[in-house]
Amino acid sequence: MVALTEEMKAALRTMKAFPVATASKDGWPNVVPIGFVELVDDETIWIADNFMQKTLANVQENPKVSIYVWGPETKGCFQVKGDVEVLSSGPEFEKMQFTVRSKMAKAAAKNLLVMKIREVYECSPGPKAGEKIL
Repeated sequence: MVALTEEMKAALRTMKAFPVATASKDGWPNVVPIGFVELVDDETIWIADNFMQKTLANVQENPKVSIYVWGPETKGCFQVKGDVEVLSSGPEFEKMQFTVRSKMAKAAAKNLLVMKIREVYECSPGPKAGEKIL
């Protein structure tokens, strides 16, 4: 696994919605904005499933996720890629439900996607675009 830098963790905290990308086992891509994405530790990101359809189907077929981090406050842009596990019970799932519902009482909070960070790539324009950072 890969541990994010302090600058990357700070950038994640500034984001309001995250473009989250998945692909089916046949390679059909899907990108959706997700509001609840939380860095749990240096190597783990939680993604709450409130309204997922294609995203959930994709990770059940192909447990890989990519998150794009960019915005006026991020001081750059990077893409985080990792493996994901879907949880629908247990202490981590319950903690996610509590956190999500404390912000939005009627949220479905159906599943928790636990992403283990594997790679990070540069995505700012220029000669280093697409290079692996971590």
